[in-house]
Amino acid sequence: MRLLFISIVQSLLLCGGQVLLKLALQRMGAFSWTWGFFVRNLDNWWLLACGICYALSTVLWLYIVKHFPFSMAYPMISLSYVFGMLAAIVFFHEEVPLVRWAGVALIMLGCVLIAK
Repeated sequence: MRLLFISIVQSLLLCGGQVLLKLALQRMGAFSWTWGFFVRNLDNWWLLACGICYALSTVLWLYIVKHFPFSMAYPMISLSYVFGMLAAIVFFHEEVPLVRWAGVALIMLGCVLIAK
């Protein structure tokens, strides 16, 4: 159960990074592969917060992989899909059909079974 708790925190950080990335991209304007584009977005605080979430998530992932069997640890990343679905509803006001909720239920059940 310790793995489940740590995986939830790691997945929340990963999902938070994705939400912040989407918010940052919405404020960036048109994307281009130029130095000007990247320099122009250095003051995008949403992007900075995204990077911090990703960094913390990565550090926690390093801990998980070091201390738990990989066959248990890796499937736990799928919890981020569950949190991503909830974030889509809360932050982006998306409608989620019943079939996706069924998928989320299966993911959660799988994580509980793997953690046992």
